[in-house]
Amino acid sequence: MDPLSPATSKQDMNRGIGARLRSPVVQFALAGLLAIAAIGLVSAYLLKEAGIDEATRDAKQVSSLAGEGIVEPLVGPRLITGEPRAQRRLDSVVRSRILGRDGIVRVKIWDADSRIVYSDEQRLVGEQFELGPEELGILENGGIEAERTDLSRPENRFEPRDVDLLEVYLPIQSRSGEALLFETYTRSSFVNSAGQRIWSTLAPVLIGALLVLAALQLPLAASLARRLRRGQEEREALLERAIDASEMERRRIAQDLHDGVVQDLAGVSYSIAAVANRAGRLDSGDASRLGEAASRLRQSVRDLRGLLVEIYPPDLHRAGLGAALSDIIGGVNARGLQADSSVPDDLDLPTEIETLFFRISQEAVRNVVAHAGAENLMIRVSTSPGQARLEIEDDGRGFSPDLKAGAQGHFGLRMLSDLTTEAGGEFELDAEPGRGTRIRVEVPVP
Repeated sequence: MDPLSPATSKQDMNRGIGARLRSPVVQFALAGLLAIAAIGLVSAYLLKEAGIDEATRDAKQVSSLAGEGIVEPLVGPRLITGEPRAQRRLDSVVRSRILGRDGIVRVKIWDADSRIVYSDEQRLVGEQFELGPEELGILENGGIEAERTDLSRPENRFEPRDVDLLEVYLPIQSRSGEALLFETYTRSSFVNSAGQRIWSTLAPVLIGALLVLAALQLPLAASLARRLRRGQEEREALLERAIDASEMERRRIAQDLHDGVVQDLAGVSYSIAAVANRAGRLDSGDASRLGEAASRLRQSVRDLRGLLVEIYPPDLHRAGLGAALSDIIGGVNARGLQADSSVPDDLDLPTEIETLFFRISQEAVRNVVAHAGAENLMIRVSTSPGQARLEIEDDGRGFSPDLKAGAQGHFGLRMLSDLTTEAGGEFELDAEPGRGTRIRVEVPVP
């Protein structure tokens, strides 16, 4: 596919967006916006409820002013007895000064016998209905109360069924000292709209304050993210230097052993072998012991060279992965295990992938020798566009699947999997008791 094709460009764009979304500052900003949204929703609900409560208190205050300040001075014995002139006088004041103001649509006055002595709905005047315990309590003990109107009650039969009402009731006294209950009906929509006005006034201030707070925190978050990034980069640099230092030290130790101890032991083994061959005056037992000592020294030299390959593969970066794998195989073939490798002649992999494949092969071969009891071992390296593959198979005893995840004693398997994952590849292990083990590793090649 053309690297400049639309599909490739879209993938690059998606990767760029994903990287930006993973930025700590962006994540902090998104978390802040989510927090602001959550706080805003909760605050909006609470402010709306508080606004309705405040509007209800205003409705109580308006009803109190209307009842005690306007109606109460006009209520006398003649009104209570139903005299038409007194009724008309109060009705004129109620309609001109109370109804239609602040959402009030109905006014009623009750006496202690639950009889309506006045209402702007004239058909209710003189009728008697049962007052509820709340109304009777207010009439006897004083106070003021508001509640949603029950339109199913008979005294409310003339009210529109499609309109919610809020009724407010409080006690008043006639000029003769008789206790009466003054009641107003207010449209709930008026109360709700008043609460909405309060909420709409306060909500922008609250949300604006939250946004300003979030905006002020963004520079701090960016500063902390930069410090964290610098700290991470410093740790990565220290780790790289530590790995480089470890690699150099392994190389130095391997070189010192190879050029010093190994060469000296090899020379001593040859000298002992030569002495044993020329020792005609020695008895056969002494000659045999000299020959055996020379053989053990040569075996020790071979073991040391195998150890040098494990400490630092001299052919990995100089001669390539194929030569380094041959060194590993040469060591196990000497122990009776038939091992072979297949590596393309034109293999050209990045150094880090060659090192990964070598370490995995080294650990896998070590496990085969120590635990598998195998007779044959095969290591294959292959490539395809954008991918490198390593396969290691043996015909040993295998192991139970429950040990694949890195159980006790199988830390090496978990280490191989972690190494592959860190390189962006996939690690697959196929093993069953009695049918050997197969390791398959695939790593992307840039």
